[in-house]
Amino acid sequence: MAAGRPIDHRRRAELLDAVVDYTVEYGFSEVSWRPLAAGLGVSPNTLVHRFGSKEQMLEAVLGRLRERILTDTDDLLGERPGLAAAARAAWNRTSAPQRAAEFGLFFAVYGRALQAPEQFGAFLDRVVADWLRSLVDAQGPDVDPATATRRATLVIATLRGLLLDLLATGDRERVQDAAEAFLASLPGQDRPA
Repeated sequence: MAAGRPIDHRRRAELLDAVVDYTVEYGFSEVSWRPLAAGLGVSPNTLVHRFGSKEQMLEAVLGRLRERILTDTDDLLGERPGLAAAARAAWNRTSAPQRAAEFGLFFAVYGRALQAPEQFGAFLDRVVADWLRSLVDAQGPDVDPATATRRATLVIATLRGLLLDLLATGDRERVQDAAEAFLASLPGQDRPA
């Protein structure tokens, strides 16, 4: 039995980035082999070879999207910035108008994952854990772990709720006002200029 072609991981990563960009632009419901392949200038077989099943490809898309979000936010933060600075950086990054399609995709996938947890277990396992770890770490070693976890959980839930409201209504002024009030209530918050 002949072995298949080895996977070129660099090419797969480039293709994955293109798939993520396509998915952000056209939406989660539009991701199917033929239109996606045509949009990327590859064959459907290439996508199957690189990703396996559609569900595996969507898992990879989610993973890369998550990596982009965390990397961008971490780059804004530096080391141990404090909870208030970390939350503000996360809010500024996620609520930026140019990120609306990306986070629209995030919430669409979140909804689908909740309906099919057996398919999207890895996404559900990490959707809170990554941000939680980052926000707990941002508080530093002197904060009681239970307190740090509770505060980080409130930040995640509040920012995601505000972001969902912003995406649903487009009422940036009202939502930004609420976000500022929340961010100002966090420990160690310096008021924005």
